[in-house]
Amino acid sequence: MEYTAERLKRYKWTVLASQRIEAPPQKIWSAIATPGNLENCHPFCEENLVYKWPGIGSRDAIHYYSGWILQREFVNWIDGVGYDLTIGKEDGRKSYVTWRITEERGKTGRLTITIYPYIFQKVPVAIRWILYTVKVQPELSRYLESVVKGFDWYITTGQPVKKSQFGSHNWFSNNDT
Repeated sequence: MEYTAERLKRYKWTVLASQRIEAPPQKIWSAIATPGNLENCHPFCEENLVYKWPGIGSRDAIHYYSGWILQREFVNWIDGVGYDLTIGKEDGRKSYVTWRITEERGKTGRLTITIYPYIFQKVPVAIRWILYTVKVQPELSRYLESVVKGFDWYITTGQPVKKSQFGSHNWFSNNDT
């Protein structure tokens, strides 16, 4: 399935998080391009099984502490810059996600993750806006903030993140931190 700019316009109200990381962009790329990287960097990931890596067509699975298992399939891979992927339950609907690295002030980089959530896309706009504003945006923002902080932590300290290190999450972690 191809994700063109026209198709992405159908996804309303994206959610993103961005983190400045005190490391060169190449080091950030090395962290996000390593197979199984989520086990070291993602505070809600219990296990990151890799089926195929690297490049377009890469596939892995995220086993969350909450018990959820989501499949990722990489549909775009730009060495040194980032990638695009779909994520969702194995036979379920998928959200689209972009990961991008940009250079800041020469020696530092920025990691930005943007989610184009599939949820509520077929709901009437007024209802979708309420659900998005009250539930989806706040929950996904907290989730993404924890993920980019996890990458920052791992890249700058060399230490794996701990379970729910930046706070637990209703959807992706259980409360026994």
